[in-house]
Parts: sequence; structure tokens; C-alpha cells
Amino acid sequence: MVNYDARLSSLQKEFPYFSSRYDTKERFCSYWHQIDEAKSLKPNNILEIGIGNGFVSNYLKSRGVQLITLDIRKKLVPNIVGSVLEISCKDSVFDLVMCCEVLEHLPYVDFSRALTEIRRVSKSYSVLSVPDVTTVYPIYIGIPRLGEIKKLISHPFPKYADHHFDGEHYWLIGKTGYSLKRIMNDIENSGFHILKTYRVFEWYYHRFFILKKR
Repeated sequence: MVNYDARLSSLQKEFPYFSSRYDTKERFCSYWHQIDEAKSLKPNNILEIGIGNGFVSNYLKSRGVQLITLDIRKKLVPNIVGSVLEISCKDSVFDLVMCCEVLEHLPYVDFSRALTEIRRVSKSYSVLSVPDVTTVYPIYIGIPRLGEIKKLISHPFPKYADHHFDGEHYWLIGKTGYSLKRIMNDIENSGFHILKTYRVFEWYYHRFFILKKR
């Protein structure tokens, strides 16, 4: 226990996602979507790129999913230490590749290269999520016996602001030069078919893309 506590304390100092402030209700809703999308695709094996605090991978492993983690940071103890830009795996190895809240931490010039590597090691599907700061208005209506209506209404005249590297994010959907249309075009040009894209209602800062390899 002492060794575990010491390691956790060290990780909390270096990585924000081990801090208790990181564990918000909104973030757990995003974890739920990662897990739900993975389960719905019924993969035999998964590659998770970007291990974070390990919540998603630990949950899926506890449900019997064969899952390999990849991260550039050795301290997080992934199965494979490496970059999404050069994945040290053979072609078409994984039924599903998950890469959530990772790609915005790379310069956009590397976006297509990362997508090409993700596609290369995927047999069929990939799940991505990246931040989206485009203005939306949430609408929630609860009707007894009929259920809930949840909808995000996009601003009809979105205003794009310039983005400057903040020490973490090189780009964000909704900033000048990074429209959703551009990101979707680059994804499709990398050899994917976009099955669906959506923003998490409870935390619309996260946009998901469910992809099928072409």
C-alpha cells in the first residue's frame, strides 16, 4: 500500500488526470460513451492509444475484453511505449482502435499521419474523440412515461476564435482554421468512413467519431 500511495502521489504531481479535480461527472459521462461504443462494436481485441488514468481500459479488461494500451509516457506503464505516429504493431491487428482526447495534443500537421497509423493497425473500426468548442445550446425535456428528449442545437452563426498553443492543445474543433468540415474531410481522406459523429450531451466539449476502415 505504501508503494502504491507513493506512486499515485508521483503521478498526481506529473499528470493532471490523476488529480481528484479531474474526476468530474462530465468526464465520467465521456468515459461511459467510450465504453459503450466499444461494447456496441463487439471487438475481440482493442488497442487503446492514450492510457490516461486507466479508467476505461481497466473497466473493459474487467469485463473480459482483450485490450492493449499504447502511450508515449513510460511512467503510465502501458503495454506498448510508443507514439501514435509510429505504432509498433503489424497491419490490421486490432478489431477496434480507440484514441480519445489524444490527437489535439499533436500539431495538426501530424493529424493525417496519426490517422493513417490508426487505420493501418485496425481491422475494422476506430473510435476517436477530440475537443469541440463550437457554441451549442443544450435542450432537455423530461416527459413522464414517454422518456427524455436531449438535443444540442448548434449556433446558426458560429464565431471562430484564433487558437494559440496553451501548453496542452495545439488545435480544437471550432477554432479558426479547424472547422468540423475540415476535420471530417481529413478523416475520410485518411481512408475511413464516418459512421457517426456526435457531442456528449453531458459534456459537449468532447466530440466522438465512430469510424469504419475503407
